[in-house]
Amino acid sequence: MQGERKVPGGKLVRVAARVEDGRLADVVFSGDFFLEPDEALERIRSSLEGISVDAPFDTLTARVAEATEGAVLLGFEPRDVALTVLRALGRATTWEDHDFELVETGPLEPAVQMALDEVLARQVAEGRRTPSLRIWDWASSAVIIGSFQSLANEVDSEAAERHGVSVVRRISGGGAMFVEPGNTITYSLYVPGTLVAGLSFAESYAFLDAWVLRGLRALGVDASYVPLNDIASPLGKIGGAAQKRLAAGGVLHHVTMAYDIDAEKMLQILRIGREKLSDKGTRSAAKRVDPMRAQTGLEREKVVEGLLDEFEASYGLRRVPLDAATLADAEELAATKFSDPAWLARVP
Repeated sequence: MQGERKVPGGKLVRVAARVEDGRLADVVFSGDFFLEPDEALERIRSSLEGISVDAPFDTLTARVAEATEGAVLLGFEPRDVALTVLRALGRATTWEDHDFELVETGPLEPAVQMALDEVLARQVAEGRRTPSLRIWDWASSAVIIGSFQSLANEVDSEAAERHGVSVVRRISGGGAMFVEPGNTITYSLYVPGTLVAGLSFAESYAFLDAWVLRGLRALGVDASYVPLNDIASPLGKIGGAAQKRLAAGGVLHHVTMAYDIDAEKMLQILRIGREKLSDKGTRSAAKRVDPMRAQTGLEREKVVEGLLDEFEASYGLRRVPLDAATLADAEELAATKFSDPAWLARVP
């Protein structure tokens, strides 16, 4: 077995080995990195020899770190060696290891959108669907609050009803999002946990959205990632990401970006307090968001097309329609969970 990792901004790391009685044997560690002294190469190799194939990532990292204490590593770190071992064992994967599908659904109501995210993520986690991307089309306006947010603190329910805006709660954390058909670009990634193996939660956010930053830059937007979960430009925030790790091993990662925005309506419906804005350097939520329409001058469909072109060029992408069975599962979950007032008000 063999695994490779090109360290971002660094060098190539390669691990080859056999598995014997559940442990690594005949380990060969190599790459185009720099390492001093020479003896540290053998110390790294020996730290991996005989270790269990089920050893946790942190254990592997600690073993390599101990072996390289006092050594100089240039172009890689102990965690890169550990991640390369996981790749060799099939416990970690790269983008190129997967064949991605674009699940095309057409416009859906907000509760069905929430449910479909859960259903698709579960299918990928259980190995019943290949890793997938979905661009959402909204059938109506909505406010989507995070899994742990207080309904009363985040939303003016009377204003939402007055404007005909649905309020739904998603399964991921993060903040409230205001969306309107034609004014919002929302996408979801459904990937196995192996794709983000060895990455911290914070690192996985930037890792899973790197393609969209490249796509936005190609469209003329000077996009960057602002930890923990914002996509921004020098002119303001563009969108925010949220993520949910499923017990079965899958990852749901979704992002909502403002193509255009009715700031007056948003501020009437969302209760955005001063405390939330205090670390953003502005007193106005409207000033925090700078829509892509103003920055690109492109129609929404052209922006979406540009982002999909970037994803396809980077990782490949096959378009598939949403199958009837999956839609039926999502509609049932929308009715029994995401339209249930108890779910919406689980944090009053």
